[in-house]
Amino acid sequence: MSRNNSMVTEQLTDSAYYILLSLLVPRHGYAIMKYVEELTEGEVTIGPATLYTLIKKMVAADYITAGDIEDDRRKPYCVTEKGKQIIDNDMERRSRMARHGINAIQQAKEVSDHEKK
Repeated sequence: MSRNNSMVTEQLTDSAYYILLSLLVPRHGYAIMKYVEELTEGEVTIGPATLYTLIKKMVAADYITAGDIEDDRRKPYCVTEKGKQIIDNDMERRSRMARHGINAIQQAKEVSDHEKK
């Protein structure tokens, strides 16, 4: 599935997932980027172009809302109820994917062990 269709199917990219997690508490753009970096211990960084492109898409999809502040540089965003449901669904999907990977590795190991006998 292409990244362009991910918002339509409500399957989040990694960046969108972390942005939504960061907005469980209202934050402005720079604070979102810093929070994601801190949460992931530097494993994930989101640049401004990615951040603001995804923010526009998530506002349009009603995953987040933008606060009413005149200074666009410090506009706070916050996750909506729909966004919280999307987070829950995506966490379940990601957990299933991890279990699938564990099962596939275990099955491959069993096949390999069986072939050695």
